[in-house]
Amino acid sequence: MHVIRHQFDAQFFYQFRKKGFEFARQMFNRAIQIDPRYARAYAGIADCCSFLYTYWHATEANLKDADEFSRKALELDSELAEAHASRGLALSLNKRFVEASQHFETAIRLNPKLFEAYYFYARARFAEGKLQETAELYEKASQVNPDDYQSLVLVTAVYRRLGREADAQTARRNALEVIERVLEMQPDDARALYLGAGSLANLGQRERALEWLKRALAIDPEDTGILYNVACVYCNLGMVQEGLKCLEDAVDFGFGHKEWIQHDSDLDPLRSHPRFQELLQRL
Repeated sequence: MHVIRHQFDAQFFYQFRKKGFEFARQMFNRAIQIDPRYARAYAGIADCCSFLYTYWHATEANLKDADEFSRKALELDSELAEAHASRGLALSLNKRFVEASQHFETAIRLNPKLFEAYYFYARARFAEGKLQETAELYEKASQVNPDDYQSLVLVTAVYRRLGREADAQTARRNALEVIERVLEMQPDDARALYLGAGSLANLGQRERALEWLKRALAIDPEDTGILYNVACVYCNLGMVQEGLKCLEDAVDFGFGHKEWIQHDSDLDPLRSHPRFQELLQRL
């Protein structure tokens, strides 16, 4: 069972696609059928529902399932760090940030090397607009897992908002090194491609960035996680119309994390545009 959780953690955080999350949820359900008291599987389902809600299907059903399965995981094993991290993520999506932070802190205390605890916590702090804490948590996440490129990429936007441009550039270069290694092994990793494109764009490698964006969109042009992140890179490249179109498509296909859109500095070039304001009203 521990192998199942490990395998799908990798799929969650490095492929980050709708189909992967849906398949992982099925596998966790099978694990529960085999062992109804397997707390990690309940936490895994909660994580799937949380990310499906955030990026693909912003439905009350996903929000409810994230809440219920994370609670069940804790009922089965109150000392399981993964259960507390999952509970914190689910609570943060319900804007219960004080309770969420308590669970994240507990997860870190129980397992100081748990990547998800720092990564989920950072996302929650970002949704709150607490940038200094967000930066510190992403930094810790990348220290805990040196093979993770996501934290290195996501922290760059936070550094920029904090006026730490030199740190942002260093993080971009470090992220790109990790991403290039990943793409050698997995050339169809859409998340590596679009996050890498963002780093390339900010490092002045425009043509290569555009090539990587096209590759990412070709993998799944209706995946809202891909569309949202491609929109961010288009904005960084000054391609406002393309950015708006991708963001609108992302919302049309189910992207529903309004707080993320409100606090993501990559989208700043769109904020004065009437279509962007209409988009926020729809969420």
